[in-house]
Amino acid sequence: MNFVIIVAAGTGNRMNSDLPKQFLDLNGLPIVMHTINRFSLSDSISEVVLVISETMESYWTELCLKHQFDNPIHITFGGNTRFESVKNGIDYIYQNFDIGPKDYIAVHDGARPIVSDQLIRKAFQGAYEHQAIVLAQKSIESIRMGNVSTNKAVDRNQIWMIQTPQVFHGELLLKSYQQDEDPLFTDDASVVEKMGTSIYIVEGDSKNIKITYPQDLQIAQLYLNLI
Repeated sequence: MNFVIIVAAGTGNRMNSDLPKQFLDLNGLPIVMHTINRFSLSDSISEVVLVISETMESYWTELCLKHQFDNPIHITFGGNTRFESVKNGIDYIYQNFDIGPKDYIAVHDGARPIVSDQLIRKAFQGAYEHQAIVLAQKSIESIRMGNVSTNKAVDRNQIWMIQTPQVFHGELLLKSYQQDEDPLFTDDASVVEKMGTSIYIVEGDSKNIKITYPQDLQIAQLYLNLI
């Protein structure tokens, strides 16, 4: 089976909104519902697990009623950090399904609503071959490393901009999330990597943006019109 954990428990402070960004309206539907739809419609996905803040449970229920949103998904609650939220999603899967050596788990940002079915399939295919993959694109910008006063140029061809979904062999991801949380865990690949597993890069898609700032909503709206 192939699972996806959609992480939507964050606060989205950079959006200058009291409402977490994943619940903001995009073309008449909350962002995270667009994200869920992309995976629910994909033949690559068996089960969708949505991780939300427990404080947003009643609001989510209201949204589902308002939009007549009845996709067959599983709900679990997030923790104080992204690491804890993903771990809760993994624990939910292992508590409710029999996971074996042929099962894979993807982790995706709730605020990435433009992910295509082609990209989802590509990500899982990479995981079948390499056990642990991230989607990424090479930087098109010049890169400098350091601080404002001490820095140096870095070869941008060696720099990759990471996206989700990130896909892993299920048992490997479970084992990796038994570790204690580390401040250097910025995504799921960094958690798995600390176990000594190599991470393979699968080329991502420039349209697979994460909505972070208000202007990103306008970009996402444009991309939605192209789907």
